[in-house]
Amino acid sequence: MRELGKELIIVDKDPQKVETLREEAYEAIVGDISEIETLRGLQTKKLSGVLIVSSDNEANKQALRNVKKHFRPSLYCVARASDVINLQEMEEIGADFVFMPSRIVSKSLSRSLERAESVRIGNQLSQWFRKNTGKSLAVVVHDNPDPDAIAGALALKLMAENYGLYPTILYNGEIGHQENKAFVNLLGINLEHMEGRDISEFDEIALVDCAVAGSNNMLPEGTHIGVVIDHHPVGDAEIDADFIDIRPNVGASATIMTKYLQELNIEISSEIATALLYGIRTDTLDFKRNTDPNDLSAASFLYPMADHEVLDQLERPSMSIETLDVLGQAIKNRQVIGSYLLSNVGIIRDRDALPQAADYLLNLEGIFTTIVFGVSDEVIYVSGRSNDIRVNLGAILKKAFGEGSAGGHSTAAGAQIPLGVFSDIKDRQTLLKLVDEAVVKKFLKAVGVEEVDE
Repeated sequence: MRELGKELIIVDKDPQKVETLREEAYEAIVGDISEIETLRGLQTKKLSGVLIVSSDNEANKQALRNVKKHFRPSLYCVARASDVINLQEMEEIGADFVFMPSRIVSKSLSRSLERAESVRIGNQLSQWFRKNTGKSLAVVVHDNPDPDAIAGALALKLMAENYGLYPTILYNGEIGHQENKAFVNLLGINLEHMEGRDISEFDEIALVDCAVAGSNNMLPEGTHIGVVIDHHPVGDAEIDADFIDIRPNVGASATIMTKYLQELNIEISSEIATALLYGIRTDTLDFKRNTDPNDLSAASFLYPMADHEVLDQLERPSMSIETLDVLGQAIKNRQVIGSYLLSNVGIIRDRDALPQAADYLLNLEGIFTTIVFGVSDEVIYVSGRSNDIRVNLGAILKKAFGEGSAGGHSTAAGAQIPLGVFSDIKDRQTLLKLVDEAVVKKFLKAVGVEEVDE
C-alpha cells in the first residue's frame, strides 16, 4: 500500500508489533478488530476502505459486522478467509471482496509451474530445430485450412527460418471460405498445394493444427513426423513424431505458436501478428468458444503489433452466393429433435459454408446443438456446433462416424464420411435421402435418442 502511495492505518492487538510498525514510520494503533471500540476510534478518519486480514476467521467476521452496522455500511471492505465456508459467510455479511491465501498461493504456483513447463517445451523445440539446421521442412496443415491453421503454419515457418531450415507451407483441398480467401490475399500468404508434390522430397515434416498423418491431410498413414503442434484432442490415436505438443485446453493453435515465438524471443512482423491474432479470434469465436486464459494473454501480446485496418477488412467480407444458398437450404431442410437440429443441405461446392450455417442455426430458440451436412466429391461433410454443457460434440461425432474421420472440441466438431456404396446411386434425390437417413440415424444413436419427434 505504501508503494502505491496510499495512506495506511494499521490496527493490531499485539503492542510489540505496533511499536515495530511505528519505528518503520507506519501509523499504527493497538486494538482488537472484533471490538466496536476499536473501530469507533477510527470514526474521525477519512477512510476509503477497510482491509480485515487477520488469521482469525471469527474476529474477521465480527469486524465486518461492526463496520457494516456501526461504522459506514457503504465502506469498501476486503476480508481474509481460511476456507470456502468462511469465505461465503463473509460475503453474506457484506464483504466486497474475500480472498483465501491458500488459493492465491496455489494459483501463483500453478502459473510458475506452467511457465517452467512452457520454457522446457520451448527448449525442446529449439533443440529439434538446431538438430535439423540446413534441412528442408514441409509444414503441413489440415485439408481446406482455416485462418488458425494458416497462421500457425506461418509462425512455424518463421521459427524454422530463424534456425536455418528451409520451410514450405503445404495444404490440400481448397481455401474456399470467403473470409479465408480474404485472409490469404490481404496478408500475402504463400501456400503451396500438395497435389502433385512428392512429400519425400522434404527432409522433415511438421503438422500444424492437425496431429495424425492421413487424418484430414494428404500425408500417407504411418508417416513419421518431425513436429506436431495442435489444439484438437486426438483421443487414443498413436502419433509417430519426434516432438509433440497437443493442448486441447487451448482455443487455437495460433495461441500455442504465439507462446513459442515469445519463449524463443523471435521478432514478429505486423503481418504475422495480424495473422495469429485473427487465427485466435476466429477459432475461439471472438473468445466466446473454447477459450483459455492463454488465448487472452496471447491476443493481448499480439494486439499492439497487428494491422487493425486489415483486421477490419477481414471481419467484413461479403457473403458468397454459395454460402447464402447453403444457409437457405439449412433453414429450409431443418429437422428438430428435442434440442437437436439436423439439416441436410444437399450437394455443395463450398464445404466451408457448413460451419457458418451450423453457427447461425444455433441462435434458434430452444436449440442447443446443430448438425449441418452435405455431399461433395463423394464425401459427406458434417459440421456441428453446440452450447449444451452436457454434450461433448467431438466425442459424439467420433462415436457416430468413426475415429479417423471425425472429431473436434466439445462445442465445435466435424466429420468426413466417404459415400462408399452410396456413390453408385445415380439419382440425386435418392442419394440425398439415403445420406440423410444414414447421418441422422447414426447421430441420434450416438446421443442416445431413439425416436424422432415429428
